[in-house]
Amino acid sequence: MQEVTLYLEGEDAMAAFGARLGLLTGGEGTLFLNGDLGMGKTTLSRGMIRGLGHHGPVKSPTFTLVEPYEIGSVRVFHFDLYRLADPEELEYMGIRDYFEGAALCLVEWPEKGHGFLPKPDMVINISAQTPGRSLQLAPCSAVGEAWAAELATEFM
Repeated sequence: MQEVTLYLEGEDAMAAFGARLGLLTGGEGTLFLNGDLGMGKTTLSRGMIRGLGHHGPVKSPTFTLVEPYEIGSVRVFHFDLYRLADPEELEYMGIRDYFEGAALCLVEWPEKGHGFLPKPDMVINISAQTPGRSLQLAPCSAVGEAWAAELATEFM
């Protein structure tokens, strides 16, 4: 599958990219978000959730591990596994239930849940590129490939 690399400058650009990606997903799919602290994973997630129509606050689930959102008929689960000590903890919280049925699952720090998470539709690797961010979109499914192709035409 074809990887796409994009460049975004500033928090507003990251949020706008997220809003567009959120609309493309239609509120279904699994995305893994990789990047060091402060790279914009939560900003991207916030953009996606707001792009789907959420008007309230979107906070980082660093301490709760997951924040659920219901936006009309759309269910979004925003995970932040940074503080996860052992991937087996995901089993105790019923991780499989979140990925069943129609839902959009955004997973920050997915490597912390290795072995307990399903295959994503797309992996987004975010890295610093002064003065903005480089986003490498790596599709892992046909739907992820369609998202990457559409985003490449709009943001390149």
